[in-house]
Amino acid sequence: MNQSEVMKEAQEALIEKKEWPVFDAGDTVTVHYKIKEGNKERIQPFQGVVLQIKGDEYNKTFTVRKISSNIGVERIFPYNSPFIEKIVVNRRGKVRRARIFYLRGLRGKKARIKERKI
Repeated sequence: MNQSEVMKEAQEALIEKKEWPVFDAGDTVTVHYKIKEGNKERIQPFQGVVLQIKGDEYNKTFTVRKISSNIGVERIFPYNSPFIEKIVVNRRGKVRRARIFYLRGLRGKKARIKERKI
């Protein structure tokens, strides 16, 4: 048994896999994330556009970008994080790329993404 197989077995044992709705780059999602402040815990929604999904089965992450008071805020969420309460897909975006980093340089109406018809 080589090292990669040992790592894969350890990841399977330690990480609990969660089932989320299928989403892709360009989709607008709301991620309900648990935040601990002192001894209190609350759920904070983070709504924005998915810029990229990267990684494989266990190391999968996705980046969400939103505009908050004219400042772009990006957050990287691990796909199998125990702090993610739920993910809601609000809109399906129609984009041609898997990583839409060009959105960082756009403002206002140019930053809009067309909606995909399902």
